[in-house]
Amino acid sequence: MDIEAFFENMPFADLLGVEVTEAADGHAEGTVEMREELSWNEDRIMAHGGVTFTLADTVGGAALVSLVDQPVPTIDMRIDYLEAGTGDLHAEADVVRLGSDVGVVDVAVYAADDTQVADARGVYKTG
Repeated sequence: MDIEAFFENMPFADLLGVEVTEAADGHAEGTVEMREELSWNEDRIMAHGGVTFTLADTVGGAALVSLVDQPVPTIDMRIDYLEAGTGDLHAEADVVRLGSDVGVVDVAVYAADDTQVADARGVYKTG
């Protein structure tokens, strides 16, 4: 499976501008370029929580896809928002458990200044 092409052709991720920049050996990274329409605040560009969540979910899925070579539907995703996401966001994900039916991935999301804005754990269907 061509991981980059799979995620480039995902309509919702494409709509938000989520880009998977790396996916191999249970690790993935990705970005989203912030723009006015992704902000929750009309006075200052700050990522809506749904943008941060989608970035974490997409990059988390890519980390797992790099090991199982097939799409992995999300079963559950828990996210803690730590700071307002200002500027472009980037995420890093690592698989912490790969089972025959379920995989677990930890994801950290950072703002442009490398401040961590969210910490997430995703559970995905692998079998």
